[in-house]
Amino acid sequence: MIKKTIFFTLLLFSVLVNAQENTSSPYSFFGVGLNKFNGTAENRAMGGMSIASDSIHINLQNPAGYGKLGLTTYALGGSHSTVNLESSNSSDRASSTTFDYLAMAFPAGKLGFGLGVIPYTSVGYELEDITGESSSRFTGSGGLNKLFLAAGYEVTKELRVGVEGSYNFGNIQNKNLLFQDGLQFGTRETNRSDLSGFKVNFGAQYEKLLESGLQLTGSVSFSPETKIDSENERQLATLIVNTENTEILADLREIDVKDSELTLPSELKVGGGIGQPRKWFAGIEYGKKSSSDFTNRSFELNNVVYTDANSYKLGGYFIPNYNDITSYFKRIVYRAGVRYEETGLNINNEDVNEFGISFGVGLPAGSFLTNVNLGVEYGQRGTTSNNLVQEQFVNVFLSLSLNDKWFVRRRFD
Repeated sequence: MIKKTIFFTLLLFSVLVNAQENTSSPYSFFGVGLNKFNGTAENRAMGGMSIASDSIHINLQNPAGYGKLGLTTYALGGSHSTVNLESSNSSDRASSTTFDYLAMAFPAGKLGFGLGVIPYTSVGYELEDITGESSSRFTGSGGLNKLFLAAGYEVTKELRVGVEGSYNFGNIQNKNLLFQDGLQFGTRETNRSDLSGFKVNFGAQYEKLLESGLQLTGSVSFSPETKIDSENERQLATLIVNTENTEILADLREIDVKDSELTLPSELKVGGGIGQPRKWFAGIEYGKKSSSDFTNRSFELNNVVYTDANSYKLGGYFIPNYNDITSYFKRIVYRAGVRYEETGLNINNEDVNEFGISFGVGLPAGSFLTNVNLGVEYGQRGTTSNNLVQEQFVNVFLSLSLNDKWFVRRRFD
């Protein structure tokens, strides 16, 4: 137990030191980046739903799920994304491999606790615009990360409530290069925003077992609007880029930019489902994010409007026979889901929406119900209308859920 805790602590520290995410989406230019999926691979394979919780998996989306844990659980996840980008006159291909989450949770009677780190948003793009007399290059990196501590409480056998407090931190860096024909030097503008602030999330889950053996499940979570601090820096430079693509500065100036506050919008999720415990489950979830209240970091964009975001998710799982000792395949968890999201981002009077369909399996992998979870998602984001970019992506994700039993009373001295 002590060795596992020390290993988790060292791994968490390593992640915090290097907690910068990668993405390959031009839409990560806007706001504080592209929203990451803030749940586990198990939830992601079911369309991203946050409804279902059990005794051996961590529910990172609804803190009430910690009240159902029966074993100490360590969870680690990552993913690889391949994206085809297409505009009205060109196309490209990109890929990235990312860390998704690291978390630990343990039960203590009717209480359950959890802590960990999750990337919240991600920035990563490289764009180029070439006209007859000039060329521009835009690059960006960074993102916002979430370090959280959560607790869930089992009020009754049917009702659980929970709360999560998180510290959000990170930085976003943007660089713009402009060159014009006939001029020896180009110009470079670099912007950096260091972000930090706190956020809270409340949750509740209700389960009712019917006489027929079916179980009804209801879930709700709410995260109120909050402010985070943004410390802003800006530099302007004149430079030459040589044949080896090295930037040689001729002049560099620091520009005073006021620090600011950013609004992280409130978010509500409501869902319900029906199933047979340890056999199958099917659910549906609706989410609403008040992203129309969002504010940009240090500049305003005339062609960009933020509206309220809505999400619709449908998914579930099936287990042939969870305790079959003769057939390994009957103990595998099969998951599937579909989602449609209105991201709340409107560019050139076009809404940027997202669709995804996912499949996954949970593979038993040891004692105490330890399991490996594999999944794949195919989706589409954006449109080619009005000079925008359409992305078709394939996400392959993997997680490891390790379970252990703590606080075992000794039978013999």
